[in-house]
Formats: sequence, structure tokens, C-alpha cells
Amino acid sequence: MILSDTDILGRLSEGDLVIEPLADPDLQVQPASVDLRLGREFLEFRRTNIPCIHPNSEREVDDYVTETVVDEGGEFILHPGDFVLGTTMERVEIPADLIAHVQGRSSLGRLAIVIHATAGIVDPGYRGQITLELSNLGAAPVALSPGMRISQVLFTELKTAAERPYGSKRGSKYQDQTGPQASRIGGDSEFGGDQ
Repeated sequence: MILSDTDILGRLSEGDLVIEPLADPDLQVQPASVDLRLGREFLEFRRTNIPCIHPNSEREVDDYVTETVVDEGGEFILHPGDFVLGTTMERVEIPADLIAHVQGRSSLGRLAIVIHATAGIVDPGYRGQITLELSNLGAAPVALSPGMRISQVLFTELKTAAERPYGSKRGSKYQDQTGPQASRIGGDSEFGGDQ
């Protein structure tokens, strides 16, 4: 069952679902979702002459990205074909009986901006800001302003609460993240990591 605005506001009031800061509930809480705002931090992928990135090499991944922090009142220009990691302003806490789905806002989709490539799920038990995978599929640069409503999150109630929710007991690598986070796939068990 997808939560309605009434369900969302009720869960927020109870405190088991957390979205903070929720600056303007009247504006941000939609009929069956919550609009999240764009943060100020971005990880940009450098154009480089390296032959490839090895996912199991955290150093290579870190060397491939640079962080940009947009000044208050500034803009981030997303050029055609660019892919950057952004973040939500809001921090979320998802209870064990809900799963969250991050989607783009249709108004930005109509400008050819997408907010995730594959990471559209926020697992039960997750806490932190949400990393956005921002792409411009259009032909013109688009100015993104921190604080603008960039994405929406909707919540589906699970039939039963997750027995092993996302978190430190599972060794979840993005728990309590702040700002955009580069890939930590090198920590996966197939690459010799713990997961």
C-alpha cells in the first residue's frame, strides 16, 4: 500500500518516519509523496584519460570525482550529457515497515533532467541524506538552484516489517551519510569487502 498525504503526515507526527528539515509541509507534502529539496554539494566526474575505473579501487573512484559546493543563492549548471551526484537537503529515517521510492519531479523531467540512474530505492532502516544521480538528457544547460524542489519520495508499506533492515548491523555502507557519496562498491564481498 502506498501512503497518502494523510498517512505520511500521521507517520511524521508519530516520529517513526523522519524527514528533516521539512521546511514547508503544505508545499512539500503532495497527495502521495513528499517533495525533497536540492542540497548545495555536488560530486562532479572529471573528464580523464585513464583507461577505465576499477570499481574495487576506492582510490580510483575518489580520484575521478571533485566536490563542488554552491554558494548561498548560487546555481549549479548541469550541462547536456553531464552526470553528477547531488544530495537532498533533507535527511530521512525510514522505519522497518516502509520502503521509499525516489522519483524525479515531472516539471524537471520536462526539461530533460533526471534525478536517478538506478538508485531509486531507499531501504527500510536507512538514515541520512539521499544521494541523487543527476543527468541532463537535453540539448541545453539547465541551472539548478540549491533549495529548489528536485525530487519526490513516496512510501510503500511492507506486508511485514523488514527483519534485517538497512543499518550498522548489516554493515550498510551509506548509513547516516551527509552530502553526496561516491560509489563504495569496492566494499562489496565480490571485491573482497565485507558486503
